[in-house]
Amino acid sequence: MKYSGQALGRDCELSVEKEGLRIGKRFLDYADFKTIRPINHRVFVDTLSGEVVEISMLGFSYDGFLEELTNCFSDRSMEALFADEEPVMRCEGEYRLPGEQGRGTVILLPDAICILPMTARAIRIPLCFTVEISLDGYLLHITMRSGTVYTVGRMGYDTMPFAERAQKAADLTKKKRAAAISKLKPVPPFTHCGLFRTEQPELYWTAAFGKGCCAVELFTDDDAATYLYRFDESEEEFLRNVDEAMEAMGVHREIIYLTDEQLSEKPLYRMSVMRSEAVRYLRSKSCGRLIHNATHEQRLKEFLGC
Repeated sequence: MKYSGQALGRDCELSVEKEGLRIGKRFLDYADFKTIRPINHRVFVDTLSGEVVEISMLGFSYDGFLEELTNCFSDRSMEALFADEEPVMRCEGEYRLPGEQGRGTVILLPDAICILPMTARAIRIPLCFTVEISLDGYLLHITMRSGTVYTVGRMGYDTMPFAERAQKAADLTKKKRAAAISKLKPVPPFTHCGLFRTEQPELYWTAAFGKGCCAVELFTDDDAATYLYRFDESEEEFLRNVDEAMEAMGVHREIIYLTDEQLSEKPLYRMSVMRSEAVRYLRSKSCGRLIHNATHEQRLKEFLGC
């Protein structure tokens, strides 16, 4: 929908679109949004570059503009999280992330909980990596295997149903994932297996380790390739991060090997990288890939030091 207001120091037409906000002739992609701040019938958009865009003089259209902008920003964030399952519940409530808290949209999916604030901190919390989901009064505490704790709650009458459904979904997701992984048989030198998403057990990956290095083979619908990494931490810590990064990106493997320059040309992937610490971690460890051809096996042995 189009609106009339003031922005960038002049009167202009504003259009809220699926991928960003159009201000006159300028287009501001949601990938560049840091925060949306409504203050005294004005909307401030803080960008990742440090620019602050003030939008005012919306008149009676203010509420409609703000609602459409936040909804489209949230929808785009869900795309960036690759969270395309049908929601089990969608609520408005409080949230607490490491270093940030506020109110926003909280969505329960069959295999994850998504928190959508009016900031670039949107997050998809995989239920398969939770160790405890506990309700304390009106707050639901989600403890991950890494020790990180996320909190959501104060959703009114939805709080208790949300907690009960989240706990059941987590139990079911972990059982389904364990059953699917138990059927995977890695072929040497690959020794570890994992899934991308629990609901797609036919798509998986395997990992082979050398000293301070790891090769990860992806089994997806696309052409096969082996991705190479070097690391200083323990194999257990690296493997946990790989597991979380693979789950976060799903089958969108190009998000790992694209250069920063290439990534800058793909706004949705930029949003994805910003919203996943595990994906950023894996990108930082990447050191190339091996295409499947006649020299693949020999090059893999050389990389692993076999």
